[in-house]
Amino acid sequence: MKKFIALASLFASNLSRADAFWFVRHPDGSTNWQYVANFSSGILVIVLSLTALWLFFTRRQINHYNLELEEIRTQLELRVRERTATLEAEIGEHRATTARLLSSESYITSILRSMPLMLIGLSKDNRITQWNHLAEEVSGMASDTVLGQDLWEAYPNITITPQQIQQALDDNKTLTIKYSQRGQYHFDITIYPLQEHADTGVVILLDDVTQRVKNENLLIQRDKMSSMGEMASIMAHDINIPLRAIIKDVKEVRKDLTDEPFDTEALREVLEDAVIRGQQATSVIDNLVRFSGGGGEKSELNVVGAIHHSVELANDVLSVMSGLRFRDIKVNIDCAEDVPDIPCYATEIQQVFLSLFRHSCYALGKLADKDLNPEINIEVTKFYDNLWVRIQHNGRGISLEEQKTLFEPYSNNGGNNDKYDAGKRLSFAYFIVTEQHQGQIAVTSAPEVGTTFHIQLPLA
Repeated sequence: MKKFIALASLFASNLSRADAFWFVRHPDGSTNWQYVANFSSGILVIVLSLTALWLFFTRRQINHYNLELEEIRTQLELRVRERTATLEAEIGEHRATTARLLSSESYITSILRSMPLMLIGLSKDNRITQWNHLAEEVSGMASDTVLGQDLWEAYPNITITPQQIQQALDDNKTLTIKYSQRGQYHFDITIYPLQEHADTGVVILLDDVTQRVKNENLLIQRDKMSSMGEMASIMAHDINIPLRAIIKDVKEVRKDLTDEPFDTEALREVLEDAVIRGQQATSVIDNLVRFSGGGGEKSELNVVGAIHHSVELANDVLSVMSGLRFRDIKVNIDCAEDVPDIPCYATEIQQVFLSLFRHSCYALGKLADKDLNPEINIEVTKFYDNLWVRIQHNGRGISLEEQKTLFEPYSNNGGNNDKYDAGKRLSFAYFIVTEQHQGQIAVTSAPEVGTTFHIQLPLA
């Protein structure tokens, strides 16, 4: 259509430059205007018809485009509504997730603040990231004043060193430290590195176990008093024998002093015998008093000397219902030449040895073979950074069932007085070795062979 209009315009332009009405002129040169009018009307009708057709088709095309636009708009509105619904759902889910995260964060914060032990979080450069409520109470510093600071600058009195923190990071495993100041306070310290976290660091837990240790020490003292009660009758007998001898000697001296002249040499012998008897009684009492003491600070102890002293005390006070006295048992002590002194609590270690001697004496008293000579063999050796003490006897062994509960508190598998129950008190020996001295104690035994107790004590 547009091309047709263009051609018509071009034709009209050409007519303007020539004789446009040559075909309607008469031979005389006049113009037949009727033909001109009819021709122009025809042309105009054609042009108008073509214009009407162009407009009709154009309108149809516009309507088609409008329908397509309407469909596109409908689809866009539908997509917008779907996306809006999706966004609203995502926003609702995000809000719910945020609420859950806030609730979880609040819950975790409440747990951290309510923990009955100090919790300190450190970044890889030893700056404080966590400082719970108990840490605030113990240190006297609020968390908002110490967060982000270096631990030792903010809290220089803490009993942990940077080397210990670095050791936990280097080894990538939990480090446990027991810190105590005898008679004042005790802490169990745990340092563990963060796992599967973008920022490396450690968490420090400090548990104040002072009251628990005091209670356990009271139980140890109670066990001592119980042991002393068992020894009381034997001690009285052991003291009574030298006292009677002393009284006899004094009476004899008094009688000899009335004689004129008296025998000086005989009198000296009698007095010397009285002194020896008095020393025997004094030794029994002194050993028992030292054993019942306890307490004090850790000090360097010669374990071999402590074993000899414990054997001496056992000779004075230990016996069993079968009539076996500890002094009737052959005790063999084999010690290496390079046994060093170790830091420990002397009376507590002596209590361990005495408890094991008492247990051995009971086991030896249950021997079925009366011809078998009761023996206890003690071996002390140094192995790397530890001191090993082995106490072996050839008495009645311990069954596997009894070994399971040997070191548990108040374990007693016996149902009557005929079955000895000394094993139940080895729980205190276990506590002294493992908790107070960070060592180990174990037992190997067979009912028909005997028993060996293995004690491992760290040298440092």
